[in-house]
Amino acid sequence: MFINSNPRLEAISADQREPQNIQRFRIPFIGQLRRRTPLGWLQLSHEKGRLTVALAGIAFADILIFMQLGFQASLYDSNTQIRKTLATDVVLVSPKAKNTQNLSTFARRRLYQTLDVPGVATATPLYSNTVNWKNPQTRQDASIQVMGFDPDLPAFNLPELNAQLDQVKLPDVVLFDRRSRGSYDETIAALDSGQTITTEAEGRTLEVRGAFSLGASFGTDGILMTSDQNFLRLFPRRGAGSVSLGLINLEPGADPDGVVAALRQTLPEDVEVFTIADFIAEEERYWQTESPIGFIFTLGAMMAFVVGVVIVYQVLSTDVNAHLKEYATFKAMGYHQRYLLGIIFEEAIILAVLGFIPGVTLPIGLYHLAAQATSLPIRMTIHRAAVVLGMTLVMCLMSGAIATRKLQAADPADMF
Repeated sequence: MFINSNPRLEAISADQREPQNIQRFRIPFIGQLRRRTPLGWLQLSHEKGRLTVALAGIAFADILIFMQLGFQASLYDSNTQIRKTLATDVVLVSPKAKNTQNLSTFARRRLYQTLDVPGVATATPLYSNTVNWKNPQTRQDASIQVMGFDPDLPAFNLPELNAQLDQVKLPDVVLFDRRSRGSYDETIAALDSGQTITTEAEGRTLEVRGAFSLGASFGTDGILMTSDQNFLRLFPRRGAGSVSLGLINLEPGADPDGVVAALRQTLPEDVEVFTIADFIAEEERYWQTESPIGFIFTLGAMMAFVVGVVIVYQVLSTDVNAHLKEYATFKAMGYHQRYLLGIIFEEAIILAVLGFIPGVTLPIGLYHLAAQATSLPIRMTIHRAAVVLGMTLVMCLMSGAIATRKLQAADPADMF
């Protein structure tokens, strides 16, 4: 017998057969999905009132979680924004400093000592303190943070601020943060039109000749920027040798971590040395661990999660009790326990997805209202929405797992 074997034809034949084999396996599976009765959705939609209450409860829990996480994120963002805008590579700070609004001081000679360390290019002081000034619009006393530095060596990466630094070289001239918290609408409008605003602080008359954008925080209502000389005039008891922060810029190519290690060996223990990244992380760590505010927001989000679990459990538990005989009948017909559990988990996932839609929509408007009222950076982010969606799914699946305990114990002989 002669058999004509052609490898090329065999390969083509195999290629033609492969999609048919795949199709043979896939079509029944897809068909099963299409033929499957959506019992979870049918049970939920049968009691529309109960479904509405469940979705409202899940949305309420999601809104609470969103608001707590939003305020927590604004706490970290607002209180680190000053440090994030510092134009420096390395920072010197007193060990007694708690946060940016409560900076202690150290001797300015430490800055001169840093110039002996290889890799250090410049070292400049920054002064900071809180002052009560008269709100130019309401003439009421208000607390505001004042920062002073050499205007010839910009301390912040704020182009709008740096473009106006020539103004603060004049005596008693300051620049105002237009995103400060409080009644400053008329003041900001006047500054934007080029007018000069006059007010008082610490018994001195100040001229506000410009505005920049930075933002309020949980620690301060706003910021004034001025020169180091004007700062010392405003606080006459504060000597020029008492520095709040030391801003150290490195030579091109210098390793920040290596310079920091050398500075820590050179300088005494009355100053701490950080890279700018570590300096920002230190501020966030303070508000996370040492401040009670961060813990309160975390606890609030956890409580909202628990509320959601309880609400969904009540809905699913009621549904299981109402259809316990039907589930027992399914068992008697030979359906496996995992099939019945799948119905409950199907309901849980449906509730999570449908409840998340209003739960993520309403906080967007609430964030906007809160940002307008508090001047804090509160906004919706894709990452936070994804986190809350994941929490909602876990919340509903946990409730479903708890609600299926009676279903597992359902015995057809006991039901009839």
